[in-house]
Amino acid sequence: MAVKGLGQLDQEYDGSKLRVGIVHARWNRVIIDALVKGAVDRLLSMGVKEDNIIVETVPGSFELPWGSKRFVDAQKAKGAPLDVVIPIGVLIKGSTMHFEYISDSTTQALMNLQDKVQIPVIFGLLTCLTEEQAMARAGIDAGKTMHNHGEDWGAAAVEMAAKFGPNAF
Repeated sequence: MAVKGLGQLDQEYDGSKLRVGIVHARWNRVIIDALVKGAVDRLLSMGVKEDNIIVETVPGSFELPWGSKRFVDAQKAKGAPLDVVIPIGVLIKGSTMHFEYISDSTTQALMNLQDKVQIPVIFGLLTCLTEEQAMARAGIDAGKTMHNHGEDWGAAAVEMAAKFGPNAF
């Protein structure tokens, strides 16, 4: 199974003036922690200052859209608006339809959130059939050649905020 990443960026993006929010679920914590670390490491490597990476948690993936909306609104109300937000969650299929319902509703809500908050919302939701797939996509796959998708989300956040964020034009 090949898992490809974001690919080569079309140019260098400067994240030094960006404020980035990360809102992550707490379910599947080992996988989540690796994804958040991958995103933060990539943001830092692209110039985002550590003080400008703000991390918040919600109980699970279903809470990501509402939590992200409130988080963005709260940062703006404090006079420190975000340029982009990365909601991060992991859903792993079980033996009931719960996975399908949560995957679809959370995906749709995160997609629609962009128009509500008027900043890029990076899709950081893993929807995997097995725990092994999730671990591979978090880069914790015991020596195999998979990579951490959190890194891709960090790079996408800087690119989208630099190109299309509130201060881009």
